[in-house]
Amino acid sequence: MNGPARIMIVAGEPSGDLHGAGVVRELKRRNPACDVFGIGGDLMISAGLDAVFHIRELSVMGFWEVVRHLPTLKAVERTLAALLRGRRPDIVILIDYPGFNLRFARRVKAENIPVAYYISPQIWAWRPGRIKKMKGIVDTMLVVFPFETALYEKAGIPVRFVGHPLLEVLTDPPGRGEFLARHGFSGDHPVVALFPGSRRQEIERIFPAMLGAARLINEATGAQIAVGVSPVLEMEYMRSFLRGQEYIRLIQDASYDIMKNADLAVVTSGTATLETGYYRTPMIVVYKMSRLTYVIIRPLIRIRSIGLVNIVAGGPVVPELIQGRANAETIATEAVALLRDPGRRASMSKALGVIREKLGSPGASARVVDAVYSMCH
Repeated sequence: MNGPARIMIVAGEPSGDLHGAGVVRELKRRNPACDVFGIGGDLMISAGLDAVFHIRELSVMGFWEVVRHLPTLKAVERTLAALLRGRRPDIVILIDYPGFNLRFARRVKAENIPVAYYISPQIWAWRPGRIKKMKGIVDTMLVVFPFETALYEKAGIPVRFVGHPLLEVLTDPPGRGEFLARHGFSGDHPVVALFPGSRRQEIERIFPAMLGAARLINEATGAQIAVGVSPVLEMEYMRSFLRGQEYIRLIQDASYDIMKNADLAVVTSGTATLETGYYRTPMIVVYKMSRLTYVIIRPLIRIRSIGLVNIVAGGPVVPELIQGRANAETIATEAVALLRDPGRRASMSKALGVIREKLGSPGASARVVDAVYSMCH
Protein backbone atom coordinates (compact mmCIF):
# COMPACT_ATOMS: atom_id res chain seq x y z
CA MET A 1 0.00 0.00 0.00
CA ASN A 2 1.57 3.27 -1.14
CA GLY A 3 1.51 6.06 1.40
CA PRO A 4 3.09 9.44 1.97
CA ALA A 5 6.85 9.52 1.46
CA ARG A 6 7.50 12.63 3.53
CA ILE A 7 5.59 13.56 6.71
CA MET A 8 6.06 16.52 9.05
CA ILE A 9 4.89 15.98 12.65
CA VAL A 10 4.68 18.70 15.30
CA ALA A 11 4.27 17.84 18.99
CA GLY A 12 5.02 20.42 21.67
CA GLU A 13 4.97 18.69 25.06
CA PRO A 14 5.70 15.34 26.76
CA SER A 15 2.21 13.86 26.29
CA GLY A 16 2.39 14.72 22.57
CA ASP A 17 5.81 13.06 22.41
CA LEU A 18 4.37 9.90 23.97
CA HIS A 19 1.43 9.72 21.57
CA GLY A 20 3.44 10.90 18.58
CA ALA A 21 5.99 8.12 19.10
CA GLY A 22 3.32 5.52 18.36
CA VAL A 23 2.44 7.29 15.10
CA VAL A 24 6.09 7.58 14.01
CA ARG A 25 6.66 3.91 14.85
CA GLU A 26 3.63 2.86 12.79
CA LEU A 27 4.64 5.06 9.83
CA LYS A 28 8.12 3.53 9.87
CA ARG A 29 6.71 0.01 10.21
CA ARG A 30 4.64 0.45 7.08
CA ASN A 31 7.33 2.24 5.11
CA PRO A 32 10.84 2.23 6.65
CA ALA A 33 12.04 4.61 3.93
CA CYS A 34 9.52 7.37 4.63
CA ASP A 35 11.00 10.67 5.79
CA VAL A 36 9.37 11.68 9.10
CA PHE A 37 10.60 15.00 10.46
CA GLY A 38 9.50 17.88 12.68
CA ILE A 39 9.27 18.53 16.42
CA GLY A 40 9.22 15.82 19.08
CA GLY A 41 10.96 14.52 22.14
CA ASP A 42 13.15 11.57 23.01
CA LEU A 43 10.38 9.00 22.42
CA MET A 44 9.56 10.24 18.92
CA ILE A 45 13.26 10.49 18.08
CA SER A 46 13.80 6.91 19.24
CA ALA A 47 10.88 5.83 17.04
CA GLY A 48 12.53 7.37 13.97
CA LEU A 49 11.70 11.10 13.90
CA ASP A 50 14.28 13.42 12.36
CA ALA A 51 13.89 16.17 14.97
CA VAL A 52 14.35 19.73 13.72
CA PHE A 53 13.58 20.96 17.26
CA HIS A 54 13.16 19.16 20.57
CA ILE A 55 9.94 19.61 22.58
CA ARG A 56 11.95 21.12 25.45
CA GLU A 57 12.32 24.24 23.26
CA LEU A 58 8.52 24.64 23.10
CA SER A 59 7.28 23.27 26.41
CA VAL A 60 5.91 26.38 28.10
CA MET A 61 2.55 26.97 29.72
CA GLY A 62 0.50 29.90 30.96
CA PHE A 63 -0.24 33.29 29.42
CA TRP A 64 2.75 35.25 30.74
CA GLU A 65 5.18 32.38 30.18
CA VAL A 66 4.10 32.09 26.54
CA VAL A 67 4.47 35.86 26.07
CA ARG A 68 8.06 35.69 27.37
CA HIS A 69 8.86 32.80 25.03
CA LEU A 70 7.20 34.33 21.97
CA PRO A 71 10.49 35.21 20.20
CA THR A 72 11.60 31.56 20.44
CA LEU A 73 8.21 30.22 19.35
CA LYS A 74 8.11 32.63 16.39
CA ALA A 75 11.61 31.59 15.31
CA VAL A 76 10.59 27.91 15.47
CA GLU A 77 7.48 28.67 13.41
CA ARG A 78 9.51 30.51 10.76
CA THR A 79 11.94 27.59 10.48
CA LEU A 80 9.10 25.09 10.07
CA ALA A 81 7.47 27.34 7.45
CA ALA A 82 10.73 27.33 5.48
CA LEU A 83 10.80 23.53 5.70
CA LEU A 84 7.27 23.36 4.25
CA ARG A 85 8.69 24.90 1.10
CA GLY A 86 12.17 23.37 1.10
CA ARG A 87 11.38 19.83 2.25
CA ARG A 88 7.77 19.78 1.05
CA PRO A 89 5.94 17.14 3.13
CA ASP A 90 3.03 15.23 1.63
CA ILE A 91 1.04 15.84 4.82
CA VAL A 92 1.49 17.55 8.21
CA ILE A 93 0.32 15.87 11.42
CA LEU A 94 -0.24 18.29 14.30
CA ILE A 95 -0.50 16.77 17.78
CA ASP A 96 -2.41 18.71 20.46
CA TYR A 97 -0.45 21.89 21.54
CA PRO A 98 -3.15 24.18 20.07
CA GLY A 99 -1.67 27.61 20.81
CA PHE A 100 1.20 26.89 18.44
CA ASN A 101 -0.28 24.25 16.13
CA LEU A 102 -3.47 26.06 15.12
CA ARG A 103 -1.42 29.10 14.15
CA PHE A 104 1.04 26.95 12.23
CA ALA A 105 -1.83 25.12 10.47
CA ARG A 106 -2.59 28.35 8.57
CA ARG A 107 0.94 28.38 7.16
CA VAL A 108 0.57 24.73 6.15
CA LYS A 109 -2.69 25.38 4.31
CA ALA A 110 -1.16 28.40 2.57
CA GLU A 111 1.28 25.91 1.01
CA ASN A 112 -1.67 23.69 -0.04
CA ILE A 113 -0.50 20.78 2.15
CA PRO A 114 -3.09 18.58 3.94
CA VAL A 115 -3.38 18.90 7.73
CA ALA A 116 -4.32 16.05 10.06
CA TYR A 117 -4.86 17.21 13.65
CA TYR A 118 -4.44 14.46 16.23
CA ILE A 119 -5.80 14.94 19.78
CA SER A 120 -8.27 17.79 19.77
CA PRO A 121 -7.85 21.04 21.65
CA GLN A 122 -10.24 20.90 24.60
CA ILE A 123 -12.90 23.06 22.94
CA TRP A 124 -15.54 21.31 25.06
CA ALA A 125 -13.84 22.71 28.16
CA TRP A 126 -12.80 26.22 27.18
CA ARG A 127 -12.45 28.59 24.21
CA PRO A 128 -15.14 26.91 22.08
CA GLY A 129 -14.66 29.64 19.48
CA ARG A 130 -11.51 27.86 18.37
CA ILE A 131 -13.60 25.33 16.47
CA LYS A 132 -14.61 28.03 13.96
CA LYS A 133 -10.93 28.80 13.33
CA MET A 134 -10.24 25.15 12.55
CA LYS A 135 -12.67 25.00 9.67
CA GLY A 136 -10.70 25.37 6.47
CA ILE A 137 -7.28 24.90 8.09
CA VAL A 138 -7.74 21.35 9.44
CA ASP A 139 -8.60 18.71 6.84
CA THR A 140 -9.33 15.94 9.35
CA MET A 141 -9.62 15.96 13.15
CA LEU A 142 -8.50 12.69 14.74
CA VAL A 143 -10.14 12.64 18.16
CA VAL A 144 -9.47 10.41 21.16
CA PHE A 145 -12.79 10.71 23.04
CA PRO A 146 -16.07 9.56 21.49
CA PHE A 147 -18.02 12.63 22.67
CA GLU A 148 -15.75 14.91 20.59
CA THR A 149 -17.00 13.52 17.27
CA ALA A 150 -20.38 15.27 17.38
CA LEU A 151 -18.77 18.67 18.08
CA TYR A 152 -16.74 18.57 14.87
CA GLU A 153 -19.51 17.05 12.78
CA LYS A 154 -21.77 19.92 13.85
CA ALA A 155 -19.07 22.42 12.84
CA GLY A 156 -18.66 20.76 9.43
CA ILE A 157 -15.10 19.58 10.05
CA PRO A 158 -14.24 16.03 8.92
CA VAL A 159 -13.57 13.94 12.03
CA ARG A 160 -12.58 10.38 12.98
CA PHE A 161 -12.64 8.80 16.43
CA VAL A 162 -9.40 6.80 16.69
CA GLY A 163 -9.50 5.77 20.36
CA HIS A 164 -7.05 6.86 23.03
CA PRO A 165 -3.34 6.19 22.45
CA LEU A 166 -2.82 5.60 26.17
CA LEU A 167 -4.21 2.11 25.62
CA GLU A 168 -1.09 1.32 23.58
CA VAL A 169 1.32 2.18 26.40
CA LEU A 170 -0.54 1.41 29.62
CA THR A 171 0.98 -1.75 31.06
CA ASP A 172 -0.19 -4.28 33.64
CA PRO A 173 2.45 -3.86 36.35
CA PRO A 174 3.23 -6.52 38.97
CA GLY A 175 1.12 -6.73 42.09
CA ARG A 176 1.37 -4.99 45.43
CA GLY A 177 3.88 -7.33 47.10
CA GLU A 178 6.43 -7.03 44.32
CA PHE A 179 5.90 -3.26 44.17
CA LEU A 180 6.56 -2.83 47.90
CA ALA A 181 9.68 -5.01 47.79
CA ARG A 182 11.10 -3.37 44.68
CA HIS A 183 10.85 0.15 46.07
CA GLY A 184 11.62 -0.56 49.71
CA PHE A 185 8.18 0.16 51.15
CA SER A 186 6.66 -1.51 54.20
CA GLY A 187 3.37 -3.37 53.98
CA ASP A 188 2.32 -1.96 57.35
CA HIS A 189 1.53 1.58 56.18
CA PRO A 190 -0.37 3.01 53.20
CA VAL A 191 1.43 4.30 50.12
CA VAL A 192 0.45 7.73 48.82
CA ALA A 193 1.63 8.63 45.32
CA LEU A 194 2.47 12.15 44.16
CA PHE A 195 2.50 13.02 40.45
CA PRO A 196 3.63 16.67 40.21
CA GLY A 197 3.74 16.89 36.39
CA SER A 198 6.40 17.04 33.72
CA ARG A 199 7.06 20.75 33.18
CA ARG A 200 9.34 22.72 35.47
CA GLN A 201 6.76 25.47 35.72
CA GLU A 202 4.23 22.95 37.03
CA ILE A 203 6.74 21.40 39.41
CA GLU A 204 7.72 24.73 40.92
CA ARG A 205 4.09 25.74 41.54
CA ILE A 206 2.66 22.43 42.71
CA PHE A 207 5.41 20.17 44.08
CA PRO A 208 6.19 22.24 47.22
CA ALA A 209 2.51 22.10 48.23
CA MET A 210 2.44 18.36 47.54
CA LEU A 211 5.56 17.85 49.70
CA GLY A 212 4.07 19.97 52.48
CA ALA A 213 0.94 17.82 52.31
CA ALA A 214 3.08 14.67 52.31
CA ARG A 215 4.65 15.68 55.62
CA LEU A 216 1.23 16.24 57.20
CA ILE A 217 -0.15 12.99 55.76
CA ASN A 218 2.87 11.07 57.05
CA GLU A 219 2.50 12.57 60.52
CA ALA A 220 -1.21 11.74 60.64
CA THR A 221 -1.20 8.24 59.11
CA GLY A 222 2.39 7.00 58.80
CA ALA A 223 1.89 6.91 55.01
CA GLN A 224 4.90 6.28 52.80
CA ILE A 225 5.23 8.64 49.84
CA ALA A 226 6.12 7.62 46.27
CA VAL A 227 6.83 10.45 43.83
CA GLY A 228 6.39 9.47 40.20
CA VAL A 229 9.11 11.46 38.41
CA SER A 230 8.57 12.19 34.72
CA PRO A 231 11.34 10.77 32.48
CA VAL A 232 11.90 14.27 31.03
CA LEU A 233 12.99 15.64 34.42
CA GLU A 234 16.42 15.34 36.05
CA MET A 235 16.44 13.45 39.34
CA GLU A 236 18.89 15.93 40.87
CA TYR A 237 16.45 18.73 40.14
CA MET A 238 13.64 16.82 41.85
CA ARG A 239 15.85 16.00 44.86
CA SER A 240 16.49 19.72 45.33
CA PHE A 241 12.91 20.08 46.63
CA LEU A 242 13.35 17.53 49.42
CA ARG A 243 14.44 18.39 52.93
CA GLY A 244 15.63 15.07 54.38
CA GLN A 245 12.19 13.47 54.17
CA GLU A 246 13.20 9.80 54.42
CA TYR A 247 9.60 8.56 54.03
CA ILE A 248 9.59 9.95 50.45
CA ARG A 249 10.90 7.94 47.50
CA LEU A 250 11.59 9.63 44.16
CA ILE A 251 10.94 6.98 41.51
CA GLN A 252 11.53 7.45 37.79
CA ASP A 253 10.36 5.25 34.89
CA ALA A 254 7.82 3.38 37.04
CA SER A 255 4.75 5.62 36.97
CA TYR A 256 2.29 2.88 36.04
CA ASP A 257 3.70 0.60 38.74
CA ILE A 258 3.07 3.37 41.29
CA MET A 259 -0.37 4.26 39.91
CA LYS A 260 -1.58 0.67 40.10
CA ASN A 261 -0.32 -0.08 43.60
CA ALA A 262 -0.72 3.16 45.58
CA ASP A 263 -3.56 3.40 48.10
CA LEU A 264 -4.16 7.00 47.06
CA ALA A 265 -2.65 9.42 44.53
CA VAL A 266 -2.34 13.20 44.40
CA VAL A 267 -2.15 14.02 40.70
CA THR A 268 -1.50 17.22 38.75
CA SER A 269 -4.36 17.79 36.32
CA GLY A 270 -3.60 16.39 32.88
CA THR A 271 -3.13 13.04 31.17
CA ALA A 272 -1.79 11.50 34.39
CA THR A 273 -5.28 11.69 35.90
CA LEU A 274 -6.60 9.47 33.10
CA GLU A 275 -3.70 7.06 33.53
CA THR A 276 -4.34 6.82 37.28
CA GLY A 277 -8.05 6.40 36.64
CA TYR A 278 -7.32 3.54 34.25
CA TYR A 279 -5.87 1.65 37.22
CA ARG A 280 -8.91 2.64 39.31
CA THR A 281 -6.70 4.19 41.99
CA PRO A 282 -8.46 6.75 44.21
CA MET A 283 -6.99 10.20 43.68
CA ILE A 284 -7.11 13.90 44.36
CA VAL A 285 -6.60 16.16 41.33
CA VAL A 286 -4.65 19.36 41.96
CA TYR A 287 -3.71 22.29 39.76
CA LYS A 288 -2.22 25.73 40.14
CA MET A 289 -1.28 28.25 37.45
CA SER A 290 0.00 31.81 37.62
CA ARG A 291 -2.56 34.28 38.97
CA LEU A 292 -2.50 36.27 35.71
CA THR A 293 -3.15 33.19 33.58
CA TYR A 294 -5.98 32.08 35.86
CA VAL A 295 -7.64 35.52 35.78
CA ILE A 296 -7.48 35.49 31.97
CA ILE A 297 -8.75 31.97 31.33
CA ARG A 298 -11.26 31.51 34.17
CA PRO A 299 -14.11 33.31 32.33
CA LEU A 300 -13.45 31.11 29.27
CA ILE A 301 -13.86 27.79 31.06
CA ARG A 302 -17.27 26.27 30.34
CA ILE A 303 -17.24 23.13 32.52
CA ARG A 304 -17.23 22.52 36.24
CA SER A 305 -14.50 19.88 36.32
CA ILE A 306 -11.02 20.53 34.95
CA GLY A 307 -9.61 17.05 35.60
CA LEU A 308 -9.67 14.88 32.48
CA VAL A 309 -10.58 11.90 34.64
CA ASN A 310 -13.78 13.60 35.83
CA ILE A 311 -14.62 14.91 32.36
CA VAL A 312 -14.26 11.47 30.78
CA ALA A 313 -16.08 9.77 33.67
CA GLY A 314 -18.97 12.18 33.16
CA GLY A 315 -19.08 13.63 36.66
CA PRO A 316 -17.11 14.60 39.80
CA VAL A 317 -15.81 11.13 40.68
CA VAL A 318 -12.65 12.44 42.37
CA PRO A 319 -12.06 15.71 44.27
CA GLU A 320 -10.33 18.63 42.58
CA LEU A 321 -8.28 21.25 44.43
CA ILE A 322 -7.55 24.23 42.19
CA GLN A 323 -5.52 27.43 42.65
CA GLY A 324 -5.77 28.63 46.29
CA ARG A 325 -7.17 25.28 47.44
CA ALA A 326 -4.11 23.47 46.07
CA ASN A 327 -2.22 24.09 49.30
CA ALA A 328 -0.51 21.68 51.68
CA GLU A 329 -3.13 21.82 54.43
CA THR A 330 -6.16 21.31 52.16
CA ILE A 331 -4.52 18.52 50.17
CA ALA A 332 -3.49 16.78 53.40
CA THR A 333 -6.95 17.13 54.97
CA GLU A 334 -8.59 15.58 51.90
CA ALA A 335 -5.99 12.82 51.67
CA VAL A 336 -6.15 11.84 55.36
CA ALA A 337 -9.96 11.72 55.19
CA LEU A 338 -9.74 9.35 52.21
CA LEU A 339 -7.09 7.15 53.82
CA ARG A 340 -9.27 6.80 56.91
CA ASP A 341 -12.37 5.92 54.87
CA PRO A 342 -11.80 2.64 52.96
CA GLY A 343 -15.47 2.59 51.91
CA ARG A 344 -15.18 5.94 50.14
CA ARG A 345 -12.00 4.86 48.40
CA ALA A 346 -13.66 1.62 47.27
CA SER A 347 -16.63 3.56 45.86
CA MET A 348 -14.27 5.92 44.04
CA SER A 349 -12.32 3.00 42.61
CA LYS A 350 -15.52 1.36 41.38
CA ALA A 351 -16.70 4.60 39.73
CA LEU A 352 -13.34 4.92 37.97
CA GLY A 353 -14.01 1.62 36.21
CA VAL A 354 -15.81 3.58 33.47
CA ILE A 355 -12.50 5.12 32.31
CA ARG A 356 -11.32 1.98 30.52
CA GLU A 357 -14.64 1.73 28.68
CA LYS A 358 -14.56 5.38 27.54
CA LEU A 359 -11.04 5.22 26.04
CA GLY A 360 -12.07 2.96 23.15
CA SER A 361 -9.93 0.03 22.02
CA PRO A 362 -6.16 -0.26 21.47
CA GLY A 363 -4.76 0.64 18.05
CA ALA A 364 -5.08 4.44 17.94
CA SER A 365 -1.72 4.94 16.20
CA ALA A 366 -2.62 2.49 13.42
CA ARG A 367 -5.96 4.24 12.90
CA VAL A 368 -4.18 7.62 12.75
CA VAL A 369 -1.85 6.30 10.05
CA ASP A 370 -4.81 4.77 8.17
CA ALA A 371 -6.37 8.26 8.11
CA VAL A 372 -3.11 9.86 6.98
CA TYR A 373 -2.76 7.35 4.14
CA SER A 374 -6.34 7.96 3.00
CA MET A 375 -5.77 11.73 3.03
CA CYS A 376 -2.79 11.34 0.70
CA HIS A 377 -4.70 9.42 -1.97
